Amino acid sequence: MGRVSDAKQRLMDAVLELIWSGSYGSTTIDNICEKAGVKKGSFYYFFDSKSELAAEAFEESWKTKRIELDSIFSPTVPPLERLNKYFDFGYKFQREIKAKHGRVLGCPQVTLGSEICTQEDALQKKIQGIMDQKRKYVESAIRDAHAAGEIHAPDAGAKARMLLAYYEGLLTQARIQNNVEVLREAHSGILTILGVKETAAA
Repeated sequence: MGRVSDAKQRLMDAVLELIWSGSYGSTTIDNICEKAGVKKGSFYYFFDSKSELAAEAFEESWKTKRIELDSIFSPTVPPLERLNKYFDFGYKFQREIKAKHGRVLGCPQVTLGSEICTQEDALQKKIQGIMDQKRKYVESAIRDAHAAGEIHAPDAGAKARMLLAYYEGLLTQARIQNNVEVLREAHSGILTILGVKETAAA
């Protein structure tokens, strides 16, 4: 049974890497099985389709990422510091990805979501759900910063959507340019969006 569980995990790891470093459309079930070292028959033992595998793989990956975000966005951390830690984490993570793959890969949800949003409804909903959960972390920090009088953001939800749209744009530019240093702009850009002077934030 240990081998069975291992095969399923290897398939999920393989599809995540292939989609993120390449594309959903160019990734075939044969590619996934080859990278995972799993026979095609075993693939269909676990999953009915590539779409089903991708949805479960992204969900499992998100569960792991949430552990890190729970720490970054802990209520014990000052609100604006949570946001700074989040963008520092994103920069370091993308540096690690570039060291491994030779490319800045940006946000995996945006990469997949923008490709399949008009083709794979179930997978699109899964990606949208993950992005909504991610936004709630940022929204909570903004709400707490407003309550503490650090910023003026009575509509924390709208401000969080604006902030993440900007940050996801930076991630996309970093991917296009293959330049992780683009993400260095995040701190000053986010402070501008929130109406915070950098000296006050420091």
